Amino acid sequence: MDVNYVGENLLPGKIGQFFVILSFGASLLSLISYFFAAHNAAKNQAGESTADKSWKTLGRIGFWLNALSILVIGSTLFYIIYNHLFEYHYAWAHSSRSLPTHYIISSFWEGQEGSFWLWMFWQVVLGSILVFKSRSWEAPVMTFVMLCQTFLACMLIGVEVFGSRIGSSPFILLRDAVQAPIFSNPNYLSMIADGRGLNALLQNYWMVIHPPTLFLGFASMIVPFAYAAAGLWQRRYKDWINASMPWALFAVMILGTGIIMGSFWAYEALNFGGFWAWDPVENVSIIPWLTLIAAVHVMLAYKHSGHAYFTATLLALVSFVLVIYASYLTRSGILGETSVHSFTSLGMSGQLIFFNFTFLVITIGLLVWRRKELPSTQKEEDIYSREFWLFIGALVLTVACVQMIATTSIPVFNTLFGTKVAPPVDPIIHYNKWQGAFAVVVLLLTASTQFLKYKRSDPKKFWPALIASFIVSLILAAVVVYLTKVYTNVMYVLITFTSIFCILANIRVLGDALKGKWRLAGSAVSHIGFALLVLGALVAAATNEVISVNESRYIGVQNFGKDGDKFTDPGENLFLTEGEPVQMGDYKITYVGDSVAAPNVYYHIKYEKIDEESGKVLESFILSPFAQNNPDMGGLIGTPATKHYVTHDIYTLITAASADSQLPTSNMQDSEKTGFEDYDEPATYQVSIGDTLRYRNGVFIIDGINKDAKLQNIPLDPKDILVGLKIKVISGDQKEYHVEPVFLLKEGNAYDFNKDVEEQGLRFRFTNIRPDQDKLEIMVYQKPLPEKKWIVFKAIKFPYINFFWCGTIIMTIGFIMAIYKRVKDRKSEDKIES
Repeated sequence: MDVNYVGENLLPGKIGQFFVILSFGASLLSLISYFFAAHNAAKNQAGESTADKSWKTLGRIGFWLNALSILVIGSTLFYIIYNHLFEYHYAWAHSSRSLPTHYIISSFWEGQEGSFWLWMFWQVVLGSILVFKSRSWEAPVMTFVMLCQTFLACMLIGVEVFGSRIGSSPFILLRDAVQAPIFSNPNYLSMIADGRGLNALLQNYWMVIHPPTLFLGFASMIVPFAYAAAGLWQRRYKDWINASMPWALFAVMILGTGIIMGSFWAYEALNFGGFWAWDPVENVSIIPWLTLIAAVHVMLAYKHSGHAYFTATLLALVSFVLVIYASYLTRSGILGETSVHSFTSLGMSGQLIFFNFTFLVITIGLLVWRRKELPSTQKEEDIYSREFWLFIGALVLTVACVQMIATTSIPVFNTLFGTKVAPPVDPIIHYNKWQGAFAVVVLLLTASTQFLKYKRSDPKKFWPALIASFIVSLILAAVVVYLTKVYTNVMYVLITFTSIFCILANIRVLGDALKGKWRLAGSAVSHIGFALLVLGALVAAATNEVISVNESRYIGVQNFGKDGDKFTDPGENLFLTEGEPVQMGDYKITYVGDSVAAPNVYYHIKYEKIDEESGKVLESFILSPFAQNNPDMGGLIGTPATKHYVTHDIYTLITAASADSQLPTSNMQDSEKTGFEDYDEPATYQVSIGDTLRYRNGVFIIDGINKDAKLQNIPLDPKDILVGLKIKVISGDQKEYHVEPVFLLKEGNAYDFNKDVEEQGLRFRFTNIRPDQDKLEIMVYQKPLPEKKWIVFKAIKFPYINFFWCGTIIMTIGFIMAIYKRVKDRKSEDKIES
């Protein structure tokens, strides 16, 4: 029997679902139309026919319909989340009423459906630029863009075909997504007070801007792929490299920025104490970034020498295939046991595999199809040429990616082949060992190639310049190694040296640029930024030190120190009681209190640096790390707070806290409470009239019996016995309180009615009369004394972490300069062609 549900707002969902279907149909229409426009144009070398123009126009119509649909889908979904329409599963699963607006924005893309929409949105933005700017490339390039858009659109359809569900709609109703008895009630919405809320770890301002930036990077990777594939398809083998170079640089810049934003988030929100943990989700985002960087360098080598066309094309194509593979790994649930922040499966593994397989087949198919026509040169590359070493550097980057993807894909191999290969026990040590060596080679090559020219360099000029910079770098590296004390690890020393060597070599190029040779300024700046980034990451990771040293290795907290959790090592945590300062190295630390901003509790820790001789406070600041008690995530989830200096950061994380300073998590219903939960175990006394007894803050005196006691609303029989016990309470400050608990014998049963002295935290019960002993029995309850609040925290010093962040900014500036230069060159080439 159908249930007529009360209060559901179904119109937004119907509108959203209509445009989901329309977006799929429109993208499919655009794909087919652009395909025939490009196919016919490839056959008709004389020029674009009327039929070709008609196909292109139809392709544009489909594209703009798809764009409109995506905008409506996003607006409708945000309306549902923002207005807390919990009849929709997505709003209930990812948001709550207590979330501020900026976290509601984050909840929009917390789920897979929202992140797929974000990918589609950015692809529409990029496609809009391509429609207006790509000219003769429009039809073939947009064919591949719309193919990707069609796959993404089908991820949101959420319909069943022949018993199999295709996609997952963000507009599915809660009662259709979750099976529960509550939905048999037509008014079930009145029983849903709030949504599940946003994951505690995602409640950070970086998660408002990191996912959009990352997905813009993922979306932009389709453009170099589309140009490379279109170049093969249309036999425009050389033209695509110049046309796609600004796009490739843009994709590298944006995806790199998104990855570093993720590092910022990890550093400021996650509790592993760092900015990179070699988590599988981190790895699968950086792999396509590195392969596209390799592609850009090989594209440059081909442009100047005619060599390595196949490699340039392959890397440009594979980079986007790896983006799709990354999406499969993070969304299929296959990394659930090896990654702390991958999506759970929504049953779309088959679609994701088909998505990946399609683009992989296109990549292999086009290269095999055109293999005999690919440009090549019989002339051997000169070993003293820049393009030769650009190719070698790209090869090293590719091998580094192979190592990363092989280890990250262990769960996939185990699933496919039934093997039981275990992932690395300590992934940080494992990856650092391999990727550290690759970083040394890449930095060395990046530095050395700056002393070479394209095609051929004079060895007599190359070696003296190289050796001079090499020696200066050795001296500077020795100073840095000594100051940072990284000399205990050979790999650290090598990375320090090669980073400094790379910086000096590119400063030399930048110096030439200032003399008028601006052509290489962008690459020099981006290389300097990259070297600073690597150097900062190395120094911060290698030299960070725990400053919350606990020499006693004792923390008076039950069950503190979880196995395998480096953050709950008793020797690296300090116990603080509110208001009681503790010396920690150069700082006097005081827990000064806490504040609540549901669902988080902010713990305020005061740091003071005091001059020992004068007692003067040299420096004072308060850090406020916060945490929430989340049983679903294993208990207290801490988010660090950091004090930033030019030369270092002080990072502070709460690892335990008293129950009084946490938000309550009890699920006890009011009907289950007895009224005695707030009191200690009672004391029972046999007393006589006139007795004086002591309690925690004073005394109480048994004053007498009241045989005329009364009880409201309880009718009494003449045989009933009702007696009141007069008690006088005298507190330590000589205040008096009078109470009279009552004892009732009714129909052979005994009852008592307690009386409280709220100001003193006392409760009295008159529980029995013992005439044989001439005694009266009373029970006295006392509220426990309020314990002082306490916390346990860990503090880490990260030296020279700003090199890492500054390197990111400088690298991004370099990419912007390089993109500007390539766009300018492209315009000049277009003028010459016209």
